[in-house]
Amino acid sequence: MGGHSHWATTKRHKASVDAKRGKVFSKIIREITIAARLSGGDPDINPRLRLVISKAKEANMPADNIKKAIQRGTGELPGVVYEETILEGYGPNGIAVLVEVATDNRNRTVADIRHIFTKHGGALAEAGAVAWQFQKKGCIVTDRSKVEEETLMTVALEAGADDVRTDGDTYTVLTTPADFEAVKKALADHQIEIDHAEVTSIPSNTVAIDEKPAEQILRLIDKIEDNDDVQKVHANYDIPDAIMEKLAAAV
Repeated sequence: MGGHSHWATTKRHKASVDAKRGKVFSKIIREITIAARLSGGDPDINPRLRLVISKAKEANMPADNIKKAIQRGTGELPGVVYEETILEGYGPNGIAVLVEVATDNRNRTVADIRHIFTKHGGALAEAGAVAWQFQKKGCIVTDRSKVEEETLMTVALEAGADDVRTDGDTYTVLTTPADFEAVKKALADHQIEIDHAEVTSIPSNTVAIDEKPAEQILRLIDKIEDNDDVQKVHANYDIPDAIMEKLAAAV
């Protein structure tokens, strides 16, 4: 047990950004469409689709919206074909940034993201420049007040989790992408309440950031996330909760 949870230190920021943007539905719909197009519209045999449908339900998306997004993906309804790609860059203080996009016009999206990086003290980089600093992991977060540490560790590790970490008021269970579903199900079967669950990119090491560059970094991340074609943004900064809360209060 130990280590740093990037999600735990940024969850407040991400929640406020999602609420402010009001674009959660459109991004989830795009993700559902892609998942259905790649592996079919049956969530029982399409783990990626099953996961994003769960995310849609957490966001209170109407069932009809989910159904139509699946049908656009399978071709039952007409729709735009999106290309997935990952853009890499550097932010202020040399932080590494991965940007997952789903776009119907790659050249436009690359130009837009490049402009955002440049305007906010960063730079878009070549493919492979920073991706090596991240690992794809299943990440399951639960509040420390909702479960005993020993219980969580026993259930998670027996189900195949790689690690259980603590950070502030949360526990983070890390898994391989292949074991993510099984571990998540095991926690649910033991009535362990999950606050957040996703397969994401975890930085191998983080860069400690103080208040002044933190504001610039968060502004960069905000602007990237605000782009309609951007699905997720990953970065290896470590901003203390106290600074995060101070900056959030100033918004």
